[in-house]
Amino acid sequence: MALVRWSPPVEILRKEQYILKRCQKQRRLFAFLRQHRHEIFDDTIEDELAAMYRDTGAGVPPHPPAMMAMALIIQGYHRVSDAEAVELSVLDLRWQMVLDRLGATEPLFSQGAIFDFRERLVAHDMDRRLLERTAAVARSSGDFDARKLPKTLRVAIDSSPLQGAGRVEDTINLIGHAARKVVACAAELLERDFATVCKQAGIPLLLETSVKKALDRDWSDPRQKVEAVDLLAKQVLSLERWLDKNLADQVKQPPLDALISVLDQLVIQDLEPDPEGGPGVRVAEQVAPDRRISIEDSEMRHGRKTKSKRFNGYKRHVATDMASDAILACAVTPANRPEHEALAPLKADITRQGLRIGEAHFDRGYMGSEAVPEIEREGGEIVCKPWRTKNGELFAKEDFSINLRWMTITCPAGAVQAIALGQAAEFPASDCGRCALRNQCTTASVGHGRTVGIAEDERLQQRLRNAAKSPAGRQHFRQRVCVEHCLAHLGYRQGLRARFRGVRKNVFDTRRAAAIQNLETAQRRAA
Repeated sequence: MALVRWSPPVEILRKEQYILKRCQKQRRLFAFLRQHRHEIFDDTIEDELAAMYRDTGAGVPPHPPAMMAMALIIQGYHRVSDAEAVELSVLDLRWQMVLDRLGATEPLFSQGAIFDFRERLVAHDMDRRLLERTAAVARSSGDFDARKLPKTLRVAIDSSPLQGAGRVEDTINLIGHAARKVVACAAELLERDFATVCKQAGIPLLLETSVKKALDRDWSDPRQKVEAVDLLAKQVLSLERWLDKNLADQVKQPPLDALISVLDQLVIQDLEPDPEGGPGVRVAEQVAPDRRISIEDSEMRHGRKTKSKRFNGYKRHVATDMASDAILACAVTPANRPEHEALAPLKADITRQGLRIGEAHFDRGYMGSEAVPEIEREGGEIVCKPWRTKNGELFAKEDFSINLRWMTITCPAGAVQAIALGQAAEFPASDCGRCALRNQCTTASVGHGRTVGIAEDERLQQRLRNAAKSPAGRQHFRQRVCVEHCLAHLGYRQGLRARFRGVRKNVFDTRRAAAIQNLETAQRRAA
């Protein structure tokens, strides 16, 4: 299989000059991509893209991988589907100019080709390399030699919600949806129609267009709702027994085993036995940890932006170079996962580029990450608003004097106690019992003294609390606003709703949107 390299000319052709002139008014990135495509996709990145393919001498020669990578970039820039991208490659002169196919009368690639290339790119983690390349372009501001760029960075990190692409359903519809997929698969394996399997398996509720329509209950009546859930559970149990009897071998093999596993997962997470000891089941009162909310997208989760604002899907995280606004790394996590889980992979992606974090600006959600002490050990500075210490109307932690040199804590009354990082310091009951300030300090019962928690990272927390008390320190905290602007632009570029299902494919889409944003940053700085 001969792999063709993409070697577009550098010189601007006469027939391209008119298109470039028109691009100065709208869609300026097309002009930038045409003028700098040979620098963005240099020999190094082409070699890496070519390594995704095996040279066996067999098969149909693929399209030049650098050209396909450029096609993915302008597809994301235009925010179009695979099918529309195929048409634009032959109908839009700007696409043809950037892809070096001016005058083409047939599409440059098929819908299957762009799908296969995207899958190959994801499988080889080359979307990360494309992001890294565009970040170097944005940081260099016209000088594409990444070796001349500073290696120590001021980095800002933040996240924003990304609504999932899968349909979110309540318990009854989730279980009904999963059961319907199981029956459809069983019907195909047995070469019977769907309705016949439903009747034989004892789950006639699926014969209606909606399970709730088939149940036909007054859902505002708690008793009728319990009856409906119990009936659905009994019919699901009947289905599984029927499958064990009629498809004993297939229930342990793909594709049926995976569908049954999903159905079992939903029943276990959302239903519980009657608390009064009856034979039936009801919807569980306590939400299951890591509860699945969609059949089509198994990784979507409930998340909260604030206490009152909930969303369903994912969180996208970005790490931005504060000096150039270049996006260095991206991550996507299910919406229910804490922010700090994304910090380690973001840092790893930055380190992989040969860069070191000199300052890391983020909010308190990232402070629990194992990457925080790593950044400090490598000489980096953490810039984050400290946790507020509250204790009602009583003395708060900030009213105590903590000496980390001598590892002591002094209470407002002057009592001194030794401390250890990661442990609570407890003042003796004998000291607190006779203290004149006791009523202002603790509500502990007689025989107990005041306790003050000492964090594992108390040194860092103390430094941040001291910084928050000065105007200069507070101004330093506010510098991370650049990443919020970056996320707003990324949200416009990528959209508020995911284009794909699952974490990994949405990582690709976020990285592609970030790469486009980096190229637009470079284009603005070069103008």
